[in-house]
Amino acid sequence: MSTATDTRRTDSGSYDNGSNDWRSPAPRRRRNPLSPAWVAYLVLIALAIVYIMPFLIQVATSFKTEPEAASNPIGLFPETWTTAAYEVLFQNSDFLLWSMNSTIVTIFVTLGRVLFDSMAGYALARIPFRGRGLVFALLIAVMAVPGVVLLIPKFLVINQLGIYDSYTGMIVPLLADAAGVFIMKNFFESIPVSVEEQARIDGAGVFRTFWSIVLPMAVPAVMTIVILSFQGSWNELNHFIVSTQSPELTTLTKGVAQLASGQLSQGTQYPLKLAAAALMTVPVAIVFFIFQRKIMNASAGAVKE
Repeated sequence: MSTATDTRRTDSGSYDNGSNDWRSPAPRRRRNPLSPAWVAYLVLIALAIVYIMPFLIQVATSFKTEPEAASNPIGLFPETWTTAAYEVLFQNSDFLLWSMNSTIVTIFVTLGRVLFDSMAGYALARIPFRGRGLVFALLIAVMAVPGVVLLIPKFLVINQLGIYDSYTGMIVPLLADAAGVFIMKNFFESIPVSVEEQARIDGAGVFRTFWSIVLPMAVPAVMTIVILSFQGSWNELNHFIVSTQSPELTTLTKGVAQLASGQLSQGTQYPLKLAAAALMTVPVAIVFFIFQRKIMNASAGAVKE
């Protein structure tokens, strides 16, 4: 008579043939709530709260009354919601004129920096010429010089050229910057040379190769220049102080600085100042979020060897 072999199924789903040992199921691993990923998320959330809190206080204070803003400046929920600060800003000040001047200057400066920074960066990256290393060294040196040191020489040059107190004097000195040239040069160097060689075989010249082949591949770098140029020229203050004096050419930064010094009325004017500052941040935020998506979704293309 044959002996049947007992087959037992363990809790873990395995079978024990002919054995008296009963294997216990393997214990499940529990996720540690204090894992490195969770700690990183908590740190990032805390930093986000720290950075966004001043902006929330700014927006909330702009809707407060003057006495409440003075007595409770960091409260996030006004006891009495009012738009008096915005009404004064649009009706009793030149806020719209300041916005128009800033918009004109910012558009021209952004377009100019994209063009000239790209051309200069491509020349330093791809076109061999005598003294290219020296030019790049001077570019790095300019980046290391604080902008405030150049204010007096900038004023003297603008005045000597006869473009003081004009749109030309506000725009032309900002049409190129060393940081933008540095960014574009580094990006152009990352593009394979074989792309340009193929374009030259097809008969394209230097500028045609740059404009039609290389520049479209540099979309991420161009979008970075757009964001930095727009933000920098929109928030520029020192240059406009030394290049203009007419009230008709006042930009938003100069106008808000005048509000901070008590131009319209006496008192702290916290709601008025913060309302103007909140409106100033809107265009920069819109441009940043629009072009940030294009930076993330852009691809440099592929090279077929």
